[in-house]
Amino acid sequence: MIKTNAVRILEKAKITYHLYEYDAVSGVDAVSVAGYVQKPVEQVFKTLVTESPTTQHGFNYFVFVIPAAKELSVKKAAVAAGVKSVEMLPLKKLLPLTGYVHGGCSPLGMKKQFPVYIDQSAERLPTFCISGGKIGLTLELNAVQLAEAIGARFADLTLE
Repeated sequence: MIKTNAVRILEKAKITYHLYEYDAVSGVDAVSVAGYVQKPVEQVFKTLVTESPTTQHGFNYFVFVIPAAKELSVKKAAVAAGVKSVEMLPLKKLLPLTGYVHGGCSPLGMKKQFPVYIDQSAERLPTFCISGGKIGLTLELNAVQLAEAIGARFADLTLE
């Protein structure tokens, strides 16, 4: 079994998870991942990293975990984070800031733990899927347990 930082954190927190490995043959977007791991698209979430010109509790980078087929509402995201505005982190900054590449970014195990916000739809699911911290790895786990382990908050984050 592959041990990424995300997997190590779950094991240390004693959170039950299932790890899926897949070959990303035609894309690394979360909708494609749902097909690879044969899960409903509503159950697979993507991790988005944003930056803000203002800080909240010493942070100006924020992580949002939203359903694969949905789009982040930057207005709702800013409200959840308690800042004036947020914008998507430029791709060239992702690896140096988080330690993760596009398509393999997990809310767990970044170089620094930034505030994490999970779309409230995940709270109603028995399990949901997030990146395992590497392209080709997906973790299935309970969102409430994840939130408790990393101090994440649930919020309404997507466009209607």
